[in-house]
Amino acid sequence: MSKWMVAAKRADFDAIARKYQISPVLARIIRNRDVTKDEDIVKFLNGTRADLYAPRLLKDMDKAVNILLQKISEGKHIRIIGDYDIDGICSTYILYRGLTECGAQVDTAIPHRIRDGYGLNEHLIQEAYDAGTDTVLTCDNGIAAYDQIAFANALGMTVVVTDHHEVPYDEIDGERQYKVPRASAVVDPKQEDCGYPFSEICGAVVAYKLVLALIAQKDHKAWQDVMESELGLELLEFAAFATIGDVMELRDENRIIVKSGLELMANTRNIGLKALIQATGTDPAHIKPYTIGFVLGPCLNATGRLDTAVNALELFQAVDMDKAAMLAGDLKAMNDSRKELTLKGVDAAIAQIENDGLGKDRVLVVYLPGVHESLAGIIAGRIREKYCKPTFVLTKAEEGVKGSGRSIDAFHMYDEMTKCKELFTKYGGHKLAAGLSLAEENVEEFRRRLNANCQLSDEDFEEKVLIDVPMPMAYASFAFISELERLEPFGNGNPKPQFAQKNVRFLSGRVLGANRNVGKYTVADEDGRRYELIYFGDIEGFHGYVSAKYGAGALDKLYHTGTWENQAVQSEPIVLSVVYYPDVNEYRGNVSLQMVMKYYQ
Repeated sequence: MSKWMVAAKRADFDAIARKYQISPVLARIIRNRDVTKDEDIVKFLNGTRADLYAPRLLKDMDKAVNILLQKISEGKHIRIIGDYDIDGICSTYILYRGLTECGAQVDTAIPHRIRDGYGLNEHLIQEAYDAGTDTVLTCDNGIAAYDQIAFANALGMTVVVTDHHEVPYDEIDGERQYKVPRASAVVDPKQEDCGYPFSEICGAVVAYKLVLALIAQKDHKAWQDVMESELGLELLEFAAFATIGDVMELRDENRIIVKSGLELMANTRNIGLKALIQATGTDPAHIKPYTIGFVLGPCLNATGRLDTAVNALELFQAVDMDKAAMLAGDLKAMNDSRKELTLKGVDAAIAQIENDGLGKDRVLVVYLPGVHESLAGIIAGRIREKYCKPTFVLTKAEEGVKGSGRSIDAFHMYDEMTKCKELFTKYGGHKLAAGLSLAEENVEEFRRRLNANCQLSDEDFEEKVLIDVPMPMAYASFAFISELERLEPFGNGNPKPQFAQKNVRFLSGRVLGANRNVGKYTVADEDGRRYELIYFGDIEGFHGYVSAKYGAGALDKLYHTGTWENQAVQSEPIVLSVVYYPDVNEYRGNVSLQMVMKYYQ
């Protein structure tokens, strides 16, 4: 069930269009993204690396740089402890390259998802201490490791935290008491007293900013000069990769980082990334956020899920193309295996929801003991998409139960979990995603408490389709599509624009694709102008809708006889309202306009 809404944000679109030499439609789309101030519009349309924020605006950045430079000059052993997902792997690589460049005695440790779990634990601290480590430098974790950092302090170690996750808190008398770990420096833009202008950066961007500041101070350079160096440009690619992989909003400086990083990836400076691009058959000249999110990125996540993320780090550290090609091939093969396991897990989750009465719950908690614990997050995401409900998928772990959650906009997952935190042995996360560990006997109580506390209304579960502009397809042109490219990159926080037109008549069609799951149609507007329209969505659902509304013979006429196109049929034609975006179709040297249908009713 979806609810269509036209964005109704007001502004003088004609004036904006004249001022910035864009069309009023583009002005309206930018306004819909809440970009309103002159300087923000300029940055949105023309932002470059020169517009990125200074690293030292991050709280404790100076402290962290001074500590690390002192440890490097004293020849102390530094260990970077990262995480096993895309952001953690990229963060670890960025810090390792940066510290190596500064001459540090440095090594890395990435927790094993199953043996170690997420983030710092005392076992990792003890291992570092036994290896002669003087300083632990975290990335993409550490903000929640209050007790573990206290343990490191007791051993006489120095800890520097770089992270981007929410700061844990206790709620006392209705007030939040934040628990910032007592590390020697804590660099995390989510801290209350951090004055960084944009707090929604990923762990790899925090790490990237630390490296820029570190090398700048060591070499007596401006951080901007370090950013434009060969090393700075290579590391920017990984900051961009992680920003997409961690599904950060493509707003403010994130958008500039991603736009610039994707351009750099076309001729990547990193041998391992080049090998991964080749192994997946990716065209380096056309890498988009989708490519990172659904082709390259999952290969990194797969190794952290099914084996060890050290393999992905090794890929990026490779200096030999043959070795890089072998590692990249292994990662791709592992991701192919992960896809099959994920499909089985999704089927098992749906069966449990449908057969065990869980569908009535407002928050879904699905316990799948037989599923590999590393797949819980992916499965939770798929279930969330299907039912449009906050979803937790729990699996049997070596000790108790582990799980991951994926949420909807109206449900702050981390805050809701905090209301029943006594049930967990460990938990953490964001508004839209979380991870947890708990005893098996607490699973049912967890489900009960989440649903008892849930304040979601029926409206919160409706998929909301936001239409930027109700726009006739006749407005679309090659020039307009070229102008839309100025809004890229598209992704979370900067979605691809959506347009809508009523009374679109479907004249003829055919089903394409190896899996027969793509619909290609000739359609006409009320004035009889014809357009090519393609649909990549749920083709079976579309067929069911058309049959229910226009009769069982409607599909046969649409696909086989083409009688509506020939106007030789007496029955009611298929006429729908369509949400779409215009695109360019290139096929065997021919270039044509086509409309991509996203929704219909």
